[in-house]
Amino acid sequence: MKAVNDQGKEVTEFGNKYWLMLNEKEAQQVYGGKEARTEEMKWRQWADDWLVHLISPNVYRTPTEALASFDYIVREGKFGAVEGAVAKYMGAAAMYLISKRLKSRHRLQDNVREDLYEAADKWVAAVGKDRPFMGGQKPNLADLAVYGVLRVMEGLDAFDDLMQHTHIQPWYLRVERAITEASPAH
Repeated sequence: MKAVNDQGKEVTEFGNKYWLMLNEKEAQQVYGGKEARTEEMKWRQWADDWLVHLISPNVYRTPTEALASFDYIVREGKFGAVEGAVAKYMGAAAMYLISKRLKSRHRLQDNVREDLYEAADKWVAAVGKDRPFMGGQKPNLADLAVYGVLRVMEGLDAFDDLMQHTHIQPWYLRVERAITEASPAH
């Protein structure tokens, strides 16, 4: 479907993007009930519509953090010396400036870390104390969506701050362990 977003730009929306196509028997096996399926859809959309937009303003928050982020990108990307230096400094400068625009566009607090911390604690509260994952005993697609968004920050100050200043680390480590245990090489 074609729609107009908050900025007045025409975008293509996929109406059932978060809805898994399952028959009733499969849905019952996967979710156990309609509430769990609806909850998963809600939080997957939250990860796409809110959480992902907190990443750039947080990892490129300061010139120093922007350089650290691009240093990591260049190191992992196996750039040559000249290309790496250009990518690191030009990319860091550009992303630092872009992150300021994103901060404004998404109406983030002056200290964008606070929005990240609030989002993480909101997620942890939604998972609750009675289950290890949003999906219950196993991660569901909402767990994987939130984990995937946060995973891109690993190795950066924003990630370390997030783990230190919120209650998300136990959940994050449980998802990481579940993924490792489910992988074929394990």
